[in-house]
Amino acid sequence: MRECISEAANRAGMVAFAGTDAARHQTGDRWHFKSACLGMSGGTADKLTLLQQLLDAEHMVITDDASIALAGATAGEPGIVVISGTGSIAFGKNARGETARAGGWGYIFGDEGSAFDIARQALRTVLREHEGWGAHTALTPALLEATGAADPNELLHLFYKPEWPRSRVATLARIVNRIAEEGDPLATMVLHNAAQQLALFAASVRGQLWTDEEAVTVSWTGGVFGSDMLLERFRSLISISGKATAKKPAFGPAKGALILAYRAPGLPVLPAPEA
Repeated sequence: MRECISEAANRAGMVAFAGTDAARHQTGDRWHFKSACLGMSGGTADKLTLLQQLLDAEHMVITDDASIALAGATAGEPGIVVISGTGSIAFGKNARGETARAGGWGYIFGDEGSAFDIARQALRTVLREHEGWGAHTALTPALLEATGAADPNELLHLFYKPEWPRSRVATLARIVNRIAEEGDPLATMVLHNAAQQLALFAASVRGQLWTDEEAVTVSWTGGVFGSDMLLERFRSLISISGKATAKKPAFGPAKGALILAYRAPGLPVLPAPEA
């Protein structure tokens, strides 16, 4: 059996797609599959009609992006995945099939530990120095150079302009990571605090789905975890409890969708997803 697997971000909100027995034939723009799984951001209800017009499947699983991220990270086994990119959320499923989440409330009221939040906290650090009630930080010249701002006041106002949407602000998290690696204590604090927020997400989900005596695997995905410093701190915080194990993700979200696509029709054997 062949597989079709892809990742996309489009106006419909599709994050990942996988289908089994891929592309037996195609008529126009309509693909036909034995089974398909689609992980969506921003909810699924308003996208069902469109998806049914685009493809035909004997079994169709329409779920959220956190579910396919978990399935990929744990290879379909129970556990918790913490996702941190532009935004952040933790999602878990136990052996009884019960699910729970923490975070994922958007950049205004949530997204703690995300790339956007890291950039936001770095900017706050720069502003405190600028106003004289914060310590000196190498973040100031680094962020001014990266944005072309003349001073922290102009830097703040840049981020309210349409030229600096949330996704662009989030890219500055890489600079925060670099400055932290160069030894700046305040940049390091920003990353460590982000790791703590993400670990708290995982702890919340664990408390909702597992007892203290039950073992649980915690994995992660998203660009923020590309920071070695943040990841090391995150893993150490997860491992404080002997019953929680921080484990490198087995696969990405798109392959998680493939796992769920295989399970939908009850296929007994799941070949290892190809890279």
